[in-house]
This record gives sequence, structure tokens and C-alpha cells, in this order.
Amino acid sequence: MKFSKLHFHRDPNIGLFSFATDKFCLVNRFAMKKDVDLLKKVLKVPVYQTSVLGTGLIGIFAAGNSKGIVISDRIYHEEIEEMQRNFEVLVLETKHTAFGNLILANDNGCIVSSDLDKFRKDIRDFLGVDTRVGTIGGMDLVGSLAGCKSRGCLAHKEITDKEKKLIEKILDVNVSWATINFGNPWVKSGIIVNSNGLLYGDRTSGPELGIASETLGFI
Repeated sequence: MKFSKLHFHRDPNIGLFSFATDKFCLVNRFAMKKDVDLLKKVLKVPVYQTSVLGTGLIGIFAAGNSKGIVISDRIYHEEIEEMQRNFEVLVLETKHTAFGNLILANDNGCIVSSDLDKFRKDIRDFLGVDTRVGTIGGMDLVGSLAGCKSRGCLAHKEITDKEKKLIEKILDVNVSWATINFGNPWVKSGIIVNSNGLLYGDRTSGPELGIASETLGFI
């Protein structure tokens, strides 16, 4: 199975509650067993149920690639320790916490918000990829405005040609603008994806799924 629809307790914004790489997936503690089993079946990686700052909003707070997770030092200590038992973790001392909104990364490259510019070398060294500052539609929230894997990237419809070219160069992907969940341009919120499979919010239309699956390399 390469792709499947999903909701968490009737919420189609599944990307807010999970984060996936080609090596592992994190999902909120409150996910039902059948949903965790579906993640394992589609993504074909170990799935860990956890919380961040006591919430299930994993996709907002976590970013990274197959090398590991990048998170803020404001995350609860016991949550950091739990993550460190399963994979590599880079903890950055900053007032910012929503790294899932500020970092767009795959196993080829990384784009970060200007808010994290001073940590760019640390992120580059940890993830092992070229890391640049960028925007999408003139906005710094690059992590929430796009969703990517190692061959394709879906981006907010306001992305400019210059921004698109930078992402394509650094992440080595094809970029298409898209919407998810019947018109939502914040595409990251509605998908969970790695190189093995794609899960999409259950309000996603047929045409939206067609663009997503083609751009991400599943058809």
C-alpha cells in the first residue's frame, strides 16, 4: 500500500499530529491502534507514540530527517529523554518551539526560517545536509507551508519561482503547488509522508490526491 486516507478522531489535519522520516515515525499518544497500524503498513517504519509539551501536536514541534529529530530545549525533559532512547535528537536553546513550522527537510537538504538562522550550522551538521534560509510565499513558516520527501515536495500555492528553485536545488526534489483536505493551502497539515508511502487527510479530493501522489512519486 503506497497511500491511504486517515483522520485522527475525525480531524483530517493529520500532519499536525505526526512526523515521519524514512527511518521512523512519531505520532501522538492518543492515536488509536488501528491508525498506528495503518501508519506502519503505509510508511514501513517503526512508529513511536509520544507527546511534545504534553500535547499530541508532534508535527508542529518536531522536524528533521532520517538522521534524527530537531527540537527546542523548551520541550519537557522526560519527552526529550524518551526520544533519545529511540533516535538521535538535536536540542536547540531558543525561545522558539514550533520547529515543525520552521524547518523543511529531507535526506537531501534543509530549508529553515530566518528565525533559526543562527542555528543553521548546527542543523546542517546534525542532519548532514546543505541547509539554507528560505521562505514560501514570502513567509518564514517553511515547514508548515510545504510537505516533502526525498523525491517530491508539495508547497503552498503562493510560492514564488525563486523560492521554488531554491527548494528544488537544496532538497533535490520536484516542487508543485497544491492544496489538501478540499482546498487547504497549508499542505503540511494534511499529509504524513516518507519515501515508502503517503497518508492524507480524509477530506482530500480526488484531484488533490492526484497531484500529491504524482508529485511525491507514488504513481
